[in-house]
Amino acid sequence: MRFSNCWKATLTGLAFVLAAAGAAAQSKGLDEPFRLGYQKALQGKVVGYIPVAMGFDLAQGWYQGLKKELEPSGVKVVARDPNWNTNAGAQAFTSLIAEKPAVIVIHNPDVQTYAKLIKKAEDEGIYVVQINMRSAQPSTVFVGADWVDIGERDTQAVVDACKGKSNKIAIVQGAPTAAASAYTLKGVENVLAKHPEVKVVSNQAADWDAAKAKALTQTVLKQHPDLCGIVGFWDGMDIGTAAAIKEAGLTGKVFLATSGGGEQRGACDQVKAGGIDLDLSYDVPTQASNMAAMIKWLLQGGMKAGAARQNIYTNLIPITKANAGAEGTCWKLAAAK
Repeated sequence: MRFSNCWKATLTGLAFVLAAAGAAAQSKGLDEPFRLGYQKALQGKVVGYIPVAMGFDLAQGWYQGLKKELEPSGVKVVARDPNWNTNAGAQAFTSLIAEKPAVIVIHNPDVQTYAKLIKKAEDEGIYVVQINMRSAQPSTVFVGADWVDIGERDTQAVVDACKGKSNKIAIVQGAPTAAASAYTLKGVENVLAKHPEVKVVSNQAADWDAAKAKALTQTVLKQHPDLCGIVGFWDGMDIGTAAAIKEAGLTGKVFLATSGGGEQRGACDQVKAGGIDLDLSYDVPTQASNMAAMIKWLLQGGMKAGAARQNIYTNLIPITKANAGAEGTCWKLAAAK
């Protein structure tokens, strides 16, 4: 009993001390020691942004995500739109370097076009962040999909869907000179090497163009009406692939696996409608958030541009009929603006 009373007294005393301390803390606040330094490092900085074009979901999603994360901290995000023209992109990149922004975010159309410009920018102290499609020239940060993994997972899904069928498949690449195509193709080859029973009857490039993808697929389906699967390299392009399958009356018979940024209309709606069977999303809003976080870190740290070579591979979200209708599986471009 004495022990119990003593313990109660101790607790009462402790509560009194904590209450007194709380009252003292409330009477005078503490200045957060790192807040002003953070604000000063970001305020007034400029981030240049050059996608391959502004008029599609990936580019808009990254742009809106960067603005959402950076502009409240006083960072200005400026976009330049090459509109699929590599010469215009190189000119925009050159102009941005002359303007001396703190960071340039670049979406490479291929592995060579911007290589020298990336080096020039970082030699002049401008951080370069590459998004999704790499150049042959590395930069301080790369944020993007693991394309080899995408190629392996999409191809394995097609191989599995073709079991007991013709084992004839087709490949619809993007632009052969783009890193995304080359690395995805390596993933495709990794899986096919383990499945000699699978025959690739067509392996062609549609250059990220839905109309071209549709035309290629129409020809392949006429030549091989028993085709059982197609590995596509981007859902924005494979809308055309899916349209060709539908027109041939083969929806549900030809398994289409592809990948993309996970936007509602291009991904979830297409899967729900049956046009695409598997869409591996690399989740554009998360990629934008990752880029913004790295930019904030770089602007505070004072690291020399090009002194590090950091990579953030974004997690993939498999979109199938099982989850295409679930809230949050895909993001909506309209809501991002």
